Amino acid sequence: MLPLRRFFAVVFLWIGSTAVPADQPNFLLFMSDDLSWHDLGLTGSPDVKTPHLDHFATEGTTFTHAYTSAPTCAPTRMSLYTGLHPVRHGGHPNHSEVYPHVRTLPHHLQELGYEVALMGKRHEKPASQFPFTFLGGRHHDNGDGLDLDLSLAGEFIAKSTGQPWCLIVTTNQPHTPWNRGNASAYPPDQLTVPPYLIDTPETREGLSAYYAEITYMDAQFGDVMRQLEASGEADNTVVVFLTEQGSNFPFAKWTCYEQGVRATKIVRWPGRVPAGLERADLVQYVDIVPTFIELAGGEVDPAEFDGRSLARFWQDPAAGSPHKFVFSMATTRGIHRGSEAYGIRSVSDGRFRLIWNLHHEDAFQNTVTHNFAPYLSWEEAALTTPFAAQQFTAYQRRPEYELYDVVEDPWCLNNLIDDGRRFKSVSSLRRHLEAWMAQQGDEGDATERTAFERMPGKRQKAQ
Repeated sequence: MLPLRRFFAVVFLWIGSTAVPADQPNFLLFMSDDLSWHDLGLTGSPDVKTPHLDHFATEGTTFTHAYTSAPTCAPTRMSLYTGLHPVRHGGHPNHSEVYPHVRTLPHHLQELGYEVALMGKRHEKPASQFPFTFLGGRHHDNGDGLDLDLSLAGEFIAKSTGQPWCLIVTTNQPHTPWNRGNASAYPPDQLTVPPYLIDTPETREGLSAYYAEITYMDAQFGDVMRQLEASGEADNTVVVFLTEQGSNFPFAKWTCYEQGVRATKIVRWPGRVPAGLERADLVQYVDIVPTFIELAGGEVDPAEFDGRSLARFWQDPAAGSPHKFVFSMATTRGIHRGSEAYGIRSVSDGRFRLIWNLHHEDAFQNTVTHNFAPYLSWEEAALTTPFAAQQFTAYQRRPEYELYDVVEDPWCLNNLIDDGRRFKSVSSLRRHLEAWMAQQGDEGDATERTAFERMPGKRQKAQ
């Protein structure tokens, strides 16, 4: 049975009413693709130029410690659209799909009278359970022609007069292959190599191409914001920018290190969300759906979601942190060049991150280890540089447990698991991680082995 407010929203939509309740804002969510949290001007990058996002941050609140549920595209996006972590919604491997009973953002907002559209990259399945109005776009960008017709964003907003709307814009940038933007603006020999990467010519060339795509993405965001301003709808629109999971460089995407699952989130809502504020509170992508539902006037059933509504939290700087712990998981089973099975589970309390490598006896494998030129160049550097040797080996061979002080060591370079002084922290984090896995129905190795069953393209092989 529908809650009363949701019932009336459905009735208003059914009779074709053009009246929009004054307390229903529009939603615009823009998400980049494979962008590490630290690779923006506003988050301290000494090299990357992101003028539109830097300005946008002055108009809203930047959440520096937002976390994805997984470090790969499909699980991240399906968690974002469902409010559930990957094992619970069924899409824990990449290129997978949610369970038939799972409800998604379009379902929730359409019931409240919203038109819900998506343009850009699609990486959620099955399409029938993500009933967005699709405005076009590519799943991957080969660098030819127009990758994303952003004029359609303005057309959608203009056509939605009289009805609240939600628009998701998902660019392909800066996902590999890095083929957009002006790489000449980033001379490789003038770049600052992040501390967790090995300084080789190939690493620098990769950073140059990657940074060019970030600036290209920033211009796309600026274009969408310009159209929103021109529409006259900006003051009644909640705008959210997300970086998605980490980049394709080692120790980022595909992993549960900070560079893999930590994100940057910026929220702007004129007159409601404080401008120019930066907050380090722990928030998660699974919080987005319940937050949008509450802001739209709906009722949030806590049992239906893993995330929490941040409707009050966004607007009140004095509100306490919504989460004491944030969780993430990853699997390589079924991904391109992935290990037979290499499950990773992780938890952070904002100070320490505990990582459990379920298949630590095996090698961690993916496309990075097989054909990513920057990483492959580290093997030669390892012959003469101890740090290069450490990082080249550590990417593929890992202990069962890892512990990092992510305040003092945000790059996750110093594993503290054998430091006896951290015994209480390890015990507490492990207890909370195991409780989360039980709540999710995550059986560790057994769950990893079901990956093919959740992937339509590999289901026959599983049988």
